[in-house]
Amino acid sequence: MEDPLPEQMRTAATALLAALDEPARAGASYRFDDIDARRWLEYRPRPRPGVCLDDLDRFGRKAAHRLLATALSPAAYAQAMAIVALEEVLDRAEGWRRGRHSGDYWVAVFGDPARDDRWAWRLEGHHLSVSMTVVDDQVSPAPIFFGANPAAVRHAGHPVSRPLGVEEDLARALLDAVGPAARAAAIIADDAPDDIISATRPRVDGPLAPLGVPADRLGPTGRALLDQLLAVYLDRLPPELAIREARRLDGRELHFAWAGPTCPGRRHYYRIQGDDLLIEYDSTSDDGNHTHTVLRRPASDFGDDVLAAHHADAHPRG
Repeated sequence: MEDPLPEQMRTAATALLAALDEPARAGASYRFDDIDARRWLEYRPRPRPGVCLDDLDRFGRKAAHRLLATALSPAAYAQAMAIVALEEVLDRAEGWRRGRHSGDYWVAVFGDPARDDRWAWRLEGHHLSVSMTVVDDQVSPAPIFFGANPAAVRHAGHPVSRPLGVEEDLARALLDAVGPAARAAAIIADDAPDDIISATRPRVDGPLAPLGVPADRLGPTGRALLDQLLAVYLDRLPPELAIREARRLDGRELHFAWAGPTCPGRRHYYRIQGDDLLIEYDSTSDDGNHTHTVLRRPASDFGDDVLAAHHADAHPRG
């Protein structure tokens, strides 16, 4: 029988640190209370906390991949690997000028996974950021960012690579399925924003306005498609986390919003919002062939939910 998810992460993170030599281990290791390093999201090519996978030997790199795989479903792990490989495709398209490479991903561990009851980890690079926090053997996921540039590579009209295609197709199907009134309420702007609105901010304060159309105005088909679209993002997580997140959102109000033209190939954006849920998608750079997506929990990103529960247990009010 497979170990529970927190134990899988603990084992994989401990094995990662053991696989690194001393300089690499020092580069990957941070205190859990190093808030600036731990509460971090960066999906652009920038310096970032941690140790670069390209600087590790094969055993260290494989240990980092095994840790990442504990946080993602098999399908999401395949998406992540496709995103990583696109660095080489993008570098070629840019004439090799920027030196992008598929080893430019960084891993960091916060606290001691072998001993501490509070610890976290992140694997991150261009267009990929996965953060997990483990407190009292409870895993808190998010933020989880996936991007793709180019979003689609085609040959003779057929897609060769399109790692985030379902995220676009289901949203378009949703818009097509609802009536004119619901579509008008969902479309909040004629032009898409330049990027996801939450950007790289460590905290998202409150819901983004305007909210768009509430789920209960979408009709049966539209609501079913919204549920499918939400499931695509939740199913990036391992099954036990995806089920828990779905139950957490069950019965709570959701809103769907779209910005930009609705025809394919144009710059567009959408989001799903609910109680402690923010999903954003944009394809706005490079004439709509450069995609960003993120799953956030605004009230409990970076483990704020499990840390609050831990604090309440450790320091109950008299």
